[in-house]
Amino acid sequence: MESVEFEAWLGRMSSSFLSLSDAQRNVTLDRLIAVCGPSQLRHLSTQLEALLKRDFLRLLPLELCFHLLKWLDPASLLTCCLVSRTWNKVVNGCSQVWLGACRELGGCIPDNGGPQDGRHWKGVYVHASQRLRQLHSGKAFETSVLMGHSARVYALYYRNGLLCTGTTHAFLWDVKTGQCIYGIQTHTCADIKFDEHKLLTASFDNTLACWDWATCTKTKHFLGHTAAVFSVDYSDDLDLLVSGSADFTVKTWSLSTAMCLNTLTGHSEWVTKVSILLSTSLFNILNVWPLGREINCQCLRTLSASEDRSVCLQPRLHCDGRFIVCASDLGLFQWDFTNYQLLRVIRCTELIGFPLLGFGEVFALILHQRSLCLLDIRSETLLASWPLPCFRKSKRGSSFLAGETAWLHGFGREKDQGLVFATSMPDHSIHLVTWSERS
Repeated sequence: MESVEFEAWLGRMSSSFLSLSDAQRNVTLDRLIAVCGPSQLRHLSTQLEALLKRDFLRLLPLELCFHLLKWLDPASLLTCCLVSRTWNKVVNGCSQVWLGACRELGGCIPDNGGPQDGRHWKGVYVHASQRLRQLHSGKAFETSVLMGHSARVYALYYRNGLLCTGTTHAFLWDVKTGQCIYGIQTHTCADIKFDEHKLLTASFDNTLACWDWATCTKTKHFLGHTAAVFSVDYSDDLDLLVSGSADFTVKTWSLSTAMCLNTLTGHSEWVTKVSILLSTSLFNILNVWPLGREINCQCLRTLSASEDRSVCLQPRLHCDGRFIVCASDLGLFQWDFTNYQLLRVIRCTELIGFPLLGFGEVFALILHQRSLCLLDIRSETLLASWPLPCFRKSKRGSSFLAGETAWLHGFGREKDQGLVFATSMPDHSIHLVTWSERS
């Protein structure tokens, strides 16, 4: 058929085809396909792929692509990443979309918003969602045991991957390897603190002491309390040591000379927990003290869960320079550290009245009877729990502690690892709960 004749025929056929109904058009196409050879079928396949699989993201401005993609949920966005390299690049560029998804899920978001790279926030989201799945399935943590003490362990303190445990001896452990680095024979420890060079101990013998790790010798002895000393804290920069005792007093000392600087009164019960500015008595009140060396200085503020002090506070508290948080029979009480005003009471029915282990911007870790519980403080809901063996739980809260707590501000690639929880056991061992490796 000549070219001119073919063009005329093709025009008549196209006009006739357009006059047919949809059903007739389908029958016509079926008839034509049936008589096509391999060359025509290959050509048809190529044309159909170009027509039916048109990549609309390539055709749209990038800003409009971001606007469309922000309506998708994160799981759908991850599926979009698998379509093509172009789609993957566009989805990775949706930094605000991934940032919002991370914030909602509980990822760690810096105050300044962090990097603007969408790939970074996509990775944080994937990691956070994985950790939540592991928490819900009971695969987030692993357990191990430290053996070495021959008497009941009353005191534990964790710092930078190292755990110190105290009885009549103080052992310093590398949590990752389980190896004992140092061992010092001490008095019976009720509380301990340490750094790279020294160990501070509070004892049931009414005294405190400072020990040198390198020589295993006592370098300072702090005398003055008339009953067991339950808690100790110190600051090298301020040359200050603070102690709380069963004699109802808080004492401040010169760290370098072991001289008593001040005796602070204001508690009517055992002082079970102290920090440089705070002290708590058994069950009822929390006192805030001035940072100074004035004689007979007065308490700045007394915090309690109720005006008549009938609501018990748990003997553990959290203070990070911005907030003071303490568990009670009504929930978690959160005060503003700058003006001591009560900001809120976080209530979760299942966890009311149990000790607070750690508190962050997103999560709180609670010790509930024989399990670790993770509380989402934004929604005040219980996210997950982890069973614990039967351990020795002291009223003062000194026989158990949280490990790394940075992950309570939100899951992050370098945050949720290392020690989660440690406690002493009836057989004098130390039970450790650590983050499992990421799958």
